[in-house]
Amino acid sequence: MPRQSLSGSTVAGMTMVTAGSMTANVAAYVLQLLALRWLGPSSYGEFASLLAAQLVLAVPALALQSVVAREVVHGKGAAALRALGYRCAAIVAVIALVLVPVISAVLDTGLTPTLWALAAAPLLVLLATEQGLLQGSGRFAELSIVLAGTGVAKVVPAVAVLAAGGGPGPMLLAAAIGTAAMVVVARLLERRRGDSTGGAAVIGVGTVLRASQVQLAMIALSSVDLLIVRMVLSDTDAGIYAAGAVATKAAFWLPQAIGVVLYPRMANPAHSAAAVRSALGVLFGLGAVLVVGAALVAPVATMLFGDDYAPVQGILWMFAWNGAALAVLQGALLSAIAGERTHLAIVAWVGLAVEAVLMFTVADTVRQFVTVAASVATVTAGMAAILALRSAHTGDVPIVRSDS
Repeated sequence: MPRQSLSGSTVAGMTMVTAGSMTANVAAYVLQLLALRWLGPSSYGEFASLLAAQLVLAVPALALQSVVAREVVHGKGAAALRALGYRCAAIVAVIALVLVPVISAVLDTGLTPTLWALAAAPLLVLLATEQGLLQGSGRFAELSIVLAGTGVAKVVPAVAVLAAGGGPGPMLLAAAIGTAAMVVVARLLERRRGDSTGGAAVIGVGTVLRASQVQLAMIALSSVDLLIVRMVLSDTDAGIYAAGAVATKAAFWLPQAIGVVLYPRMANPAHSAAAVRSALGVLFGLGAVLVVGAALVAPVATMLFGDDYAPVQGILWMFAWNGAALAVLQGALLSAIAGERTHLAIVAWVGLAVEAVLMFTVADTVRQFVTVAASVATVTAGMAAILALRSAHTGDVPIVRSDS
């Protein structure tokens, strides 16, 4: 793989991926803001909870993209990696069907909206395969197109349904259809230069499972508050918390281009330590900027969300702090997947357990919920970052790999 410079092609790659991610994020936030205003706190709480459940079930997609990108760096061919993607998508589809009634009962949501929310999960797995092929080969221009296109393809149909008076279920179905369309587009973009001809050995699903438990810990930490808040607080307070969580999502997802672009270098033992240091340093600095920005824009929060969400105004910066800490944690865990040191995820699992216990036992207001979330995320991110830096430094030797 060509050597990249942080002042040259890496920065260019970050710029392109950031542009694609920003387009997707802006589209997503437009949907969030419109849903906040048009659905009302109760229905928006249902919508946000189903999105969180969808994200948790889509964990294999996130893990698969990381695994595919890593295996491209290590010389695997596109055919073998797509076969892995098909197997993973089939497994996720079966799991989604089984979990529909379970999640519907736990979150107190309708069966149909829950079905449409989870229907997107196997589609996201297929999409992740193509994104991983682009990411691992350093084709960040095409990847940015896929990222932006996916955001728009999911949001535009959902907004149209919302404008026509549709509720959470029809909106989620429209978004799933948009995702399906982007799977086709991504495949066409990835194949413009022909299939790669690297190693064709079959890659076991176990490889994705190991990465999935890392991503599951990450996504669970970023979503568990939205799930628990709906169980503990009233529908109105849950909706208010979901409004503040928009800032969490912004601070969490906006820096994702950093990990996306530096990930192939993290997967290369010769450059891993430097890439991890660069990623965590930039994530920390950007996170600080986003927290300050959230504090500055807080006075206009009610203009964006509506007067019903006024209670979130004074604590918006805490939500952003939570997202910024989670972004640092994500960077550390990405390095664990890249270096096949997935045991580092134990830190995130412990953090998740602590957060869940505290939310069920000591938190009963919106402020207390976000205080618990931000505090646990900060401590967990700090510990994971230290371990990731140590592991990357000692791991700057050829890694022993297994495709079991």
